[in-house]
Amino acid sequence: MEEISLEINENNYEVRTMTMGDITIRFRAFENLIYVKHPVDLEHQKLNLYIPEAYYEGKTINGYTGKTVPIFFPNASGAYASGPADHPGLNFRLWGRGKPNGIFFALAAGYVVAAPGSRGRTVQDQYGNFIGCAPAPIVDLKAAVRYLRHNKDRIPGNTNCIISNGTSAGGALSALLGTSGNSSEYEPYLERLGAAEERDDVFAASCYTPIMDLEHADMAYEWMFHGVNHYELHITKSINGELRESFVPGDMTQEQIRQSDYLVAQFATYINSLGLKNEKDQVLTLAPDGTGSFLDYVTSFVISAAQTALKENIDLSKIHWITIKDGTITSLDLAKHAQYATRMKQLPAFDHWDLSSPENELFGTANCQFQHFTQYGQIHSTAGGTLCDPHMVSLMNPLTFAKGDRSQVSPHWRIRFGTLDRDTSMAISVILATTLRQAGFDVDYSMPWGIPHAGDYDMDKLFAWIDSICK
Repeated sequence: MEEISLEINENNYEVRTMTMGDITIRFRAFENLIYVKHPVDLEHQKLNLYIPEAYYEGKTINGYTGKTVPIFFPNASGAYASGPADHPGLNFRLWGRGKPNGIFFALAAGYVVAAPGSRGRTVQDQYGNFIGCAPAPIVDLKAAVRYLRHNKDRIPGNTNCIISNGTSAGGALSALLGTSGNSSEYEPYLERLGAAEERDDVFAASCYTPIMDLEHADMAYEWMFHGVNHYELHITKSINGELRESFVPGDMTQEQIRQSDYLVAQFATYINSLGLKNEKDQVLTLAPDGTGSFLDYVTSFVISAAQTALKENIDLSKIHWITIKDGTITSLDLAKHAQYATRMKQLPAFDHWDLSSPENELFGTANCQFQHFTQYGQIHSTAGGTLCDPHMVSLMNPLTFAKGDRSQVSPHWRIRFGTLDRDTSMAISVILATTLRQAGFDVDYSMPWGIPHAGDYDMDKLFAWIDSICK
């Protein structure tokens, strides 16, 4: 294949008008833009660029000009599978299905939108090699950011104000993009693809329910759902293009219950090694049984979410593990809250002993589809699984870079984790938010009450946040 040019053809676009509800948008669509010189996956290593037509007419939108407007950068990754280069239209995700998607609302708000595709764990080349395993997903997103900067004089949009956004695995990739800016550790992968020789840091990262810190996610999950031994496995299937949900109930075995005790103690050791502190500079720790100041700190975010729900006139009076006095929540039992939310995953939640999880596939190699990514998982392997190179695992963890000593970290963060999310432990997002805050970065973190594993459910608030940091 000939080397692909990284220059955008400014004349290769369509002007489109789209109306959804009472909102009409008019924009230029530059689609299927290959963002590396030597792509290995033409289906996913491309981005779609959408620009409000008003900027070409010399107009302003929401106070922005064509030179000052932020670039909204939403990835479409889920479960670490390949993410397509998305487009404005209906939302087909389980949460918000049938409503306008985030790209549509972002264009209506006046933002330039660059929607990158990226490789994921299931992609194979013509020879059957797996080419989407770690660190391919984040390498592709970095290459797309570099592509935008390479073309900064050809398109409207402020490439110094790129706002990353993603949900679930996409939320983790948004976080990783935000923490690992310009890290030399990805350079060999970017050079091999022929990425533009530009910066790949972003100005801000929006992260909905990030599935991250996978090295410690099994421990964190057991800490969150310890004692909840009944589970409902969540299965999502695509039937005739429509996503269908089903739940398969089951109960933990006695061995799994015993192992849960062990993982809780291991999580306490992990937390105690991080040196986390609350806003009052008090050290956050855990005892081997999972109790301690870190538990209290996580609980405080759930209490805050419930307090906000009360102010919004949501009736919490029948929830017996919450104590309310004179309109104020005075206590909340997090263990009973977890029981109410219900467990969704068996032990182990992520590094499956039979190598059956999406994350096992993410950490495979070109010729080995599945690998373990924790020593705990490999020790208990029932499939004779090999262990992924620990450095490769670290390249997929935003916490590897979150302190800013190995990369350029985004100065602004918005992290959301719903109180009914069961796909990972709420501790994971608290660790990320706390680590970033302690490192001196601007962090807007909260847990919306009653929200399950979902994203893009509060676009008006997200855009208000973007305006507050960009204007």
